[in-house]
Amino acid sequence: MRLFYTVRYLRSRQIIDRIWRRLHSPHISLSPAPTVRFAKGQWTPSIERNPFQLGPHQFRFLNQEGRIVGPTGWNDPGYSKLWLYHLHYFDELNSRDAAERETWHQALISQWIAENPVGRGNGWEPYTLSLRIVNWVKWALRQQSMEIQWLESLALQVRYLRKSLEYHLLGNHLLANAKALVFAGLYFAGDEADRWLDKGMDVLRRELAEQVLDDGGHFERSPMYHAILYEDVLDLLNLCRVYPGIVAPEAVALWKNLAPRMDQWLQVMTHADEEIGFFNDAAMGMAPRPAELCAYMRRLGLRATPPAEHHLVSSGYVRLQNDTAIALLDVAPIGPDYQPGHAHADTLSFELSLFGQRVLVNSGISNYHHGPERLRQRGTAAHNTVEINGENSSEVWHAFRVARRARPFGVDVGESRATASHNGYTRLVGRPVHCRTWKLSEYTFEIRDVIHGPFEKAVAYFHVHPEVRVTVDDDAGTGQLIMPDDRVVRFETGGGELSRHASTWHSEFGLSAANQVMQLRFTGAEAAFKLSWA
Repeated sequence: MRLFYTVRYLRSRQIIDRIWRRLHSPHISLSPAPTVRFAKGQWTPSIERNPFQLGPHQFRFLNQEGRIVGPTGWNDPGYSKLWLYHLHYFDELNSRDAAERETWHQALISQWIAENPVGRGNGWEPYTLSLRIVNWVKWALRQQSMEIQWLESLALQVRYLRKSLEYHLLGNHLLANAKALVFAGLYFAGDEADRWLDKGMDVLRRELAEQVLDDGGHFERSPMYHAILYEDVLDLLNLCRVYPGIVAPEAVALWKNLAPRMDQWLQVMTHADEEIGFFNDAAMGMAPRPAELCAYMRRLGLRATPPAEHHLVSSGYVRLQNDTAIALLDVAPIGPDYQPGHAHADTLSFELSLFGQRVLVNSGISNYHHGPERLRQRGTAAHNTVEINGENSSEVWHAFRVARRARPFGVDVGESRATASHNGYTRLVGRPVHCRTWKLSEYTFEIRDVIHGPFEKAVAYFHVHPEVRVTVDDDAGTGQLIMPDDRVVRFETGGGELSRHASTWHSEFGLSAANQVMQLRFTGAEAAFKLSWA
């Protein structure tokens, strides 16, 4: 039944493409690469990541160092698949102070070509192909030249990608595929390049219309992936400045309209520390920071404006804010039904910052491996929300699967309060419904939970940032949160039994920090948690 409830949401295109990929292996032309198109403009400096290459064969991805020597290193099972993906992305070519490592980069490109035969290994999967194609083109636009063997390899990679677009996944992967085809179609010239460009533009037109919602948010509801897609739009605008007059003006105008809206969405979902909130798959260090993206947009001649609304109606997020507090609330569906791979069972969760410091946090993510820890991090108990009968609000399973999923309803948002319910637990005996109300005032923040319908047990979780200390009074229903600057925030509870437990918070992939989680076990149908500060 779990498999049935997972597969039932897939689109026919996804199912057909999955079957096709099992039966078909792309065959690509080995003809010479197309000629390089003359660039009429200059590439505007884009966002530079921190360096990843520590030596000719030494790298650091996802907070883990590794050494790659010889052909087997590119697919070494001793490293996680995501770590190896990053190795094949070649983000290093466009990282900070990249010119100082140019000799390493040139050798790395030649090594990749020699040790990664066509169609074999992680480097020829469509997503890694897409990111590497874009990075090689960006690097070439900065360097103004590429060696013949590099150009020949780049053309082979584009041909392979063109025949292996990720229609079985759709979502952000297909957008990355399309972006790569547009980059290659503009970098090269001739009939073949024009076909790449036309295909990429066709996919982009269709997917951007669906994937970027009316409020500017990406439909997978992950602030991290939203930031990645926002950078993609900026890169496309940048490329059109290098090759003016080729992409249709209406497409360029659409991208110019999307970028400020995506920036406003990200402003709503950013804490006082200028980093994203952790909803669904989200962590720091994987996507550019919001301020970096905004600065990049300005370099491209676009103007950033503050968001007009703090209720992202289409996406399903709410920001409550005053001079002291920022609360980010999740009243969203988990994502598109046919692609919930980055979804968590976090419906009606929230995060809270006070005095510029994160205080109550969702647990974040540290890996994409299929296993107990990935499942725990996606589960309801890893988020600031309510778990009923020990079950997740949405049936997350494997590394990227969801069966039955919670759907919010009854959303009502005011200036300083919000209320919502969800039906994720109606699959349980008694069909319980969780309803939550948040209320922010000048010196208090209150969460009230009501469960309609019978249940065996229910627990509200409140995860505390690692830098905030927790003390619980003797009666175990009240206590203090002590901030890093020794400010004191009082808390009190009602309708439940409070306990404190050890947990972990994951700000980045590969990182784990010890923190505390307060668990409020319901003694009736209602429970409350209130924070007060001066």
